[in-house]
Amino acid sequence: MRIATDIGGTFTDLVYVDDNGKFGYAKSHTTPPQFENGVIDVIKQSGVSIDGIDMFIHGSTVVINALTERKGVKVGLLTTKGTKDVLEIARGNRPDLYNFKYKKPEAFVERHLRLEVTERLDYKGKVVTSLVQEDIEKAIEYFKEEQVEAIAICFLHSYLNPAHELKALKIVEDLWPEVSVSVSSDITKEWREYERTNTTVLNAYVKPTANSYIDNLSNKLSDFNIKENRYIMQSNGGVTTFENAKNIPINMVESGPVAGIFGAAILGKMIGEENIIAFDIGGTTAKCSLISDGEVKVSTNYYIEKSEKTAGYPIKVPVVDIVEIGNGGGSIAWIDEIGSLKVGPQSAGSLPGPVAYGQGGTLPTTTDANLFVGRLSGKNFDYEVDMERVKAAIDENVAKPFQTSTEEGALGIIDIANSNMLNALKLISVRKGYDPQDFTLLAFGGGGPMHAAELARDLGVKKVVIPLASSVFSAWGMLMTDLRHDYIHTYIKLLNTLDLMEMNLKWEDMEFNSKRQFAKENVDDGKIVFSRFADLRYIGQEHTVKVPVPNGEWNDQVKADIISRFHQMHEQVYSFNLPESAIEIVNLHLTSFGIVDKPVISEMKESESAVEDAKIEERNVFFNQTGWCLTPVYERTKLARGHELIGPAIVEEQSASTVIMEGQKLSVDAFGNLIIETGVKK
Repeated sequence: MRIATDIGGTFTDLVYVDDNGKFGYAKSHTTPPQFENGVIDVIKQSGVSIDGIDMFIHGSTVVINALTERKGVKVGLLTTKGTKDVLEIARGNRPDLYNFKYKKPEAFVERHLRLEVTERLDYKGKVVTSLVQEDIEKAIEYFKEEQVEAIAICFLHSYLNPAHELKALKIVEDLWPEVSVSVSSDITKEWREYERTNTTVLNAYVKPTANSYIDNLSNKLSDFNIKENRYIMQSNGGVTTFENAKNIPINMVESGPVAGIFGAAILGKMIGEENIIAFDIGGTTAKCSLISDGEVKVSTNYYIEKSEKTAGYPIKVPVVDIVEIGNGGGSIAWIDEIGSLKVGPQSAGSLPGPVAYGQGGTLPTTTDANLFVGRLSGKNFDYEVDMERVKAAIDENVAKPFQTSTEEGALGIIDIANSNMLNALKLISVRKGYDPQDFTLLAFGGGGPMHAAELARDLGVKKVVIPLASSVFSAWGMLMTDLRHDYIHTYIKLLNTLDLMEMNLKWEDMEFNSKRQFAKENVDDGKIVFSRFADLRYIGQEHTVKVPVPNGEWNDQVKADIISRFHQMHEQVYSFNLPESAIEIVNLHLTSFGIVDKPVISEMKESESAVEDAKIEERNVFFNQTGWCLTPVYERTKLARGHELIGPAIVEEQSASTVIMEGQKLSVDAFGNLIIETGVKK
């Protein structure tokens, strides 16, 4: 049996599949700050046989939480003489151009803890000035006096030649073996000094916290006799061992969310939908990503805390291209200083939670609004719901200030939340040159099914898919992942005049290193699969386009095909191309997969019952155009292959509620997915 667990801001999810392909799932409340306790709780709640577990996969928010909540450790930085202020200098572009009070993000390392070391490499990686060991020794003494808990080492041009960084690491390990150390050349081999330095610092900042968490979880699992085949989800959409995750924990920055994106791509291929907009609404955030032709897009241009007004912090490791906003079921409705209604990013979390939980929450949330208008049922909550308290919270904080009814106040909360989510969906589709009508919206998470049909209609998407066990779909996605490593090397060469022999040797070297890593993880060569990409640009440009390139040996014809493909992709991304311009390679990107046997997904049998047999009740639901409307409610577990519904209607399951708007059609496919036709026409 395989199990996957995913820690969210509100709930911890578990999905399991046995040797016969039978799936099951469970949810329990997240238990901060001892998140590992929530994992054990959900394993117990699932009722699975511990003796039968032969693979454990885990997704966690521990890294992103440590960064956003500033709960990492005190870090000291060792850097090349003359570059200690790179974290302050950052980039010159200002996201909020006309804000004269704009301030750059504050560095995670105080200036007095950024110490310079005498050493220098040139831009080709050749030694100009040898490393001075005394500088390292003095820095260590100072860091000890300042009670530094982790050291980041990032020297100029070390992505080309790590010799000085490795020597510095050896000195630190010999003189101070207890301290946690992060070395930039272990984390990224791409250029851009600010991004590399910041990534190394953030890895150092979270490393002790992440290692403590992984060790605690490992011990808990060992007590449960789960000792073998334990993996953690990475931000690139693959899994890795606990030990690898401890070395470079920054690779876990989007550990949980990306599993759902990858799962969406897998499910899309199963049902013949390779153009997918994956949409995940949890208790705290909403996440979305675009999958074109079945390909999950991975980028190293990832930022945390970046917005229209803040520059954020770059993290130059492979992360699935994802947009995340602070809007989920627990997002709090509030009125700003100029009297506008806002929803999120503040969240009630799991404690105290929405007002409906009855655990001390007093401010209305998106969940409370959906409950009041009838889209959710109080019968499905873990707690006894006091509807009068929910109504009073909406009245006091929203309806009365705007002199409107409770219904309009609740619907206002939902509309604002939907508007925020719609903007996020546009960011990954329309804003990047894609027509939403060419895509299917696959919605999951506890809140995804409830908002998806309405959002898809507004975005112009014709079809929505709600997968089985949608509220734990990210954990389901983990069961479908392979071991994965990404190797990205900066390699500045003109493509038009490229030395093909040198290029082929470079790819061979990267593949050799990948196989050596997989050998440590007991993966046979026969189960290793490679995908290659090249980051290309026209000469004189700043930004690149990631172009898929073929495996195997390159020749003149392969090069010509790559050039042609780059022109096409550049026009799609930037709306123009320059066929007469020379093309430059910036980075080579090798993705290597260690293939894991996947569970077999069986099809459902044709229904022998009528759809009316699945009806639970009829209840009043408040809609924008019609007001209160008596709406049929169906139990999802009783809906079967071939069943069809016409909206308005609601389909309920253990921890999610699917809302079908008026005139929309729902059907159940061969795998038990709910397929909603939104009514959007070309």
